Amino acid sequence: MTLSRFFATLVAGCFAFLPLVAVAQSTGGLTVELNKVEPSETGGCSAFFLFRNETENSFEGFEMSLAILDSGGVIDRLLSIDAAPLPLSRTTLKLFEIPEIACNDISEILLHDLTACRPQNGEEMDCFPILTLTSRAPVALVK
Repeated sequence: MTLSRFFATLVAGCFAFLPLVAVAQSTGGLTVELNKVEPSETGGCSAFFLFRNETENSFEGFEMSLAILDSGGVIDRLLSIDAAPLPLSRTTLKLFEIPEIACNDISEILLHDLTACRPQNGEEMDCFPILTLTSRAPVALVK
């Protein structure tokens, strides 16, 4: 194969994937933002999450298993949270209590697993590829 023919084939192959890239960009994704944390009345920590659903699906099932790491980076506990439903093209606020640990004693929250990610009237799916995690709080939210 000549060099010019190789490059022509390479360019043609790249253009074949452009429609797939455009669809992925236009459908958006699902962003989970740890917006703030504050001490709760029970002595634990209240965590305020924003879920921005910019996909083409509403989700009737969305459950996360979170590992709460203390100030030394050691796993303090696992916490399962159910954030469903997540309506299409909406930002949803959810408040979750993290018991028996002060907000100042949490260094980060690790998304350990997505135990459920089910679009409305659909089959369970792997949401990790469409998921983005962010944090505005002094606590990191990571995968």
